[in-house]
Amino acid sequence: MANTIPNRQAICETLMARAACDPDIFVLCSDSRGSASLAPFAEKFPEQFVEAGIAEQNLVSIAAGLAACGKKAFAASPACFLSTRSYEQAKVDCAYSGTNVKLIGISGGVSYGALGMSHHSAQDIAAMSALPNMRVYLPSDRHQTKRLIEALLEDEKPAYIRVGRNPVEDIYSDNDCPFEIDKATWLKARGQKVKAALIACGEMVRPALEAAEILEKDGLAASVLDMYCVKPLDREAVIEAAKSADIVVTMEEHSPYGGLGSMVAQVVGGHCPRRVKCLALPDAPVITGTSSEVFAHYGLTGEGIAAAVEGILK
Repeated sequence: MANTIPNRQAICETLMARAACDPDIFVLCSDSRGSASLAPFAEKFPEQFVEAGIAEQNLVSIAAGLAACGKKAFAASPACFLSTRSYEQAKVDCAYSGTNVKLIGISGGVSYGALGMSHHSAQDIAAMSALPNMRVYLPSDRHQTKRLIEALLEDEKPAYIRVGRNPVEDIYSDNDCPFEIDKATWLKARGQKVKAALIACGEMVRPALEAAEILEKDGLAASVLDMYCVKPLDREAVIEAAKSADIVVTMEEHSPYGGLGSMVAQVVGGHCPRRVKCLALPDAPVITGTSSEVFAHYGLTGEGIAAAVEGILK
């Protein structure tokens, strides 16, 4: 049965489960409780919920103020606005000040589809990763999202979490979701000699797995690494994957500049030189369409990724 629970809903459910016994958990949003799937939290824990309105800068600063008072603040807003309009507040009030604020960028990447470039967040990985002390996470499905939020509830450092708008196909399950904070998850062919190492984050992990299956049918072995922890990047996993492969291919729902591909290329180039191919959105406003239509247009599907890999290996 297809999954119907988006990652944003998994975040709400996880926070609600913990807020019942932890009054220090505070959730904030910018007139987005519906689109962030946070309405149930607001209804059940009104004293632990703050509605900042359409004022992302205030949202982040209020969250930082709460964190400075010992609260565990989770501030949610569309990723396109959270990573741009409130960038200075994320920089100064959260990262520089080291406050316990978890910024949740909802409807990330091209989730808003038809609304175009103003509502797309194709720069947020690069922007947030550039802030000292700011961690950046892109969980690949609802189960990993739950594990990530549970882990982040246990620390007091700032972080940026980007999730999409729609449900994504499960990669893990409740009973089988290996997770270690800041460590990538191997999904296929660890320790094996392969033609290509596929490294993906967020919603690109599923297409990466599908591409590996297509390549395998064509006689080309590929490993798959779920790099949900874009910063701090799991450098050891990247090096291990590269050393076992002829080429390294990254894929991300992001600009080709400053994201996962750039980070992986730096590590591979410095430690185990291989050819690195970075599959991403173009350096231009993307076409109008649903996420799946946009992905298909730019080759960010299982078939498109497999074709790109085979083209390099020819």
